[in-house]
Amino acid sequence: MITLRQFVGAWSIRHSFGSNDNKRDAGQTTPEDVIRFDNILFGNDERLKKWQLLDVYRPKAQGDGQTTPLKKLPVIVSVHGGAWVYGDKDRYQFYCMRLAQYGFAVVNFSYRLAPEAKFPAALEDIEKAFEWMLANKEQYGFDTTNVFSVGDSAGGHLLTMYAAALTNEEFAKSFPFIKPLSQKNMTLRAVGLNCGKYSIEPSDSQMKLLLQGMMPGGGTPEEIALLNAAAHITKDFPQSFVMTCYGDFLFEQAPVVMKALQDAGVKCEYHCYASQEKPLWHVFHLDPKLDEAKRCNDDECNFFKRLVVEN
Repeated sequence: MITLRQFVGAWSIRHSFGSNDNKRDAGQTTPEDVIRFDNILFGNDERLKKWQLLDVYRPKAQGDGQTTPLKKLPVIVSVHGGAWVYGDKDRYQFYCMRLAQYGFAVVNFSYRLAPEAKFPAALEDIEKAFEWMLANKEQYGFDTTNVFSVGDSAGGHLLTMYAAALTNEEFAKSFPFIKPLSQKNMTLRAVGLNCGKYSIEPSDSQMKLLLQGMMPGGGTPEEIALLNAAAHITKDFPQSFVMTCYGDFLFEQAPVVMKALQDAGVKCEYHCYASQEKPLWHVFHLDPKLDEAKRCNDDECNFFKRLVVEN
């Protein structure tokens, strides 16, 4: 059951984040060089249509699926952020369409949010989105030998957990609904971890409230250990682009995941944007009006492109 305090906390975040995103997205439109396929149900429960929907974006020059066939393209699956209680694909559509302009097919999906849906509902939906992508690779022109994924803020946390479950056999035992990479007909070349959260500090008052709304046990020590995403990284974790900026309130989290990646021997790159004198802000890369956002997205997509294996 959702308590009044949990509901008010989630509403407060949704109101605050939503107001900022409305300002950021004002006036944005679908680029003329992008084709989009919208509102595709990827789950198997009709009652979850509000959440289990996705869009696919592709560069129009690589086929429209009607007059010209869709050329197979490397794929980026985007896991949106929002403190585990906010966000959906519509908030990320313009960012994801910009990723498509780099020559990728992009899957942009909504997952179930806390406190209405308890953990691991979001991870279940991430798995469903990936499984949908694999099942529909011919129809939408997905090159599943070259799969990438990006996640920011809470999405960075969820993506780290998901990639760890794909590649860490012991950790995966906690999530039997996630098929390991050995059972998936895809190659996850790399992930982009952007302004993410990788360790959980239950002493933080807001984090404690979020845990109470998100976790079935309200944030037990066992649950917190499970949620410490960086702790589950092994040598088989995919190559990683780790990004933050001066002014990001999660600035100290990027070194946490970088250390875990380096200790495990995973190839990774660390990128920090702006400066102490001229800081930016959390998930700045979603704002198309910023030159720094374009530079960051250039860097990340070029990192991915260097890892694409031609078939």
